Amino acid sequence: MLTVAILAAGKGTRMASTLPKVLHKLSGKTLLQRVINSCNELKPDKIFIIVGHKSKEVEDSVLKNKNIHFIVQNPQKGTGHAIQVLSQQVKKHEGKLMVLNGDVPLIKAETLKGLIKYHESKTADVSLITSRKKNPHGYGRVFTENNLIERIVEEKDCNKHERSNLLTNAGIYCFSWKSLSKIINTLKSNNKQKEIYLTDTITLLKNSYSFEVEDNGELQGINNRVQLSECEETIQTLIKKKHMLGGVTIINPASCTISEESIIGLDVIIEANTHIRGNSKISNNCKIGPNSFIKDTIIHDNCEIINSTIFNSKIIDHVKIGPYSHIRPNCKISSHSKIGNFVEIKNSKLDEEVKVNHLSYIGDSKVGKYTNIGAGTITANFDGTKKYQTNIGKNSSIGANTVLIAPINLGDSVTTGAGSVITKDSQNNSLAIARSKQVNIENWKKNKS
Repeated sequence: MLTVAILAAGKGTRMASTLPKVLHKLSGKTLLQRVINSCNELKPDKIFIIVGHKSKEVEDSVLKNKNIHFIVQNPQKGTGHAIQVLSQQVKKHEGKLMVLNGDVPLIKAETLKGLIKYHESKTADVSLITSRKKNPHGYGRVFTENNLIERIVEEKDCNKHERSNLLTNAGIYCFSWKSLSKIINTLKSNNKQKEIYLTDTITLLKNSYSFEVEDNGELQGINNRVQLSECEETIQTLIKKKHMLGGVTIINPASCTISEESIIGLDVIIEANTHIRGNSKISNNCKIGPNSFIKDTIIHDNCEIINSTIFNSKIIDHVKIGPYSHIRPNCKISSHSKIGNFVEIKNSKLDEEVKVNHLSYIGDSKVGKYTNIGAGTITANFDGTKKYQTNIGKNSSIGANTVLIAPINLGDSVTTGAGSVITKDSQNNSLAIARSKQVNIENWKKNKS
């Protein structure tokens, strides 16, 4: 039986934020959710999240799971006190208890599995992950003899000699529940911080083992925004390395970000200052960027996106978008279409080989294949209360500066005169003009101001 406890009660004052520390995000996921995701791969019987500061916010942030339970630690008197609270509320102290911190978000499931395997091989009362750090400031120091832990001293309680020890406590433990339950409530707050430390269990348990791993960044705890940024950089380096080894060219990796969920095909070129977020999928031979933002979007083969923003849409093959285009959610841009500079499209479907080359807004619309939308065209889709549909047939030509007042339907091969305000439906093969006749007044004199 495996029980997991994640400590997430702290305020995180060094983050200088109104948000609980564990709810800050790395690559789109909260610190806490990242720890939970790693723990889920262990298939534990139960996960207990120990909350305190803004507990309701923390609970609401977690993806619902029948195996996840919340325990409130109030007041927060330290890590040992958190497990004392847990011990009082859990009836069966059987099997193993793994304890992690909610602010160590990069911990890998493989490392946790290694800890469990090591713990079982030693028949240990407790095993904990340790690592040697070049700069161990802020970490508790671990003192061992043949991997048996003699004691752990917290940074703030270390003397000068103890601080020179580079073996540090990562704050991740695997306990024998049976052994721990016998001594957990004997812990006292006899230290400078007047807190009950979980590390004090080490000297009270007979078989306490150090499971030393290489410090590769996954054990980094987050106490401030500098460390948050460092972890983000670690994640992004791994993601971009994976894609580059898989056949993606990233021109300037330092200026780009890519979500873990994104899928990118072969021979894609990602230019500088491009950001790909959410569940995006970019197929082969596309060129993305520079200066582009893409989120939750599917882009098929041979597309080119330049200096543009796309949200939650589908871009079919051989489409060119940009520069300075904005594709808002729920759009489908079909094959060989062209969306040009300063064009905004929202909740619309464009069929094959549609061209919207410049300075237009297309909203809540369907546009047929081979249609050309002239510069400055606007679909007036909102009357102040409701939004309405515009339908334009195939092979149509919409003149520059046309305003289409929705709801409206234009048939196939319809032409609108430049500068028209179209308020009525137009049938196939028709010309629609709605503008005043030009009047020229000769010898006109302006009023002098």
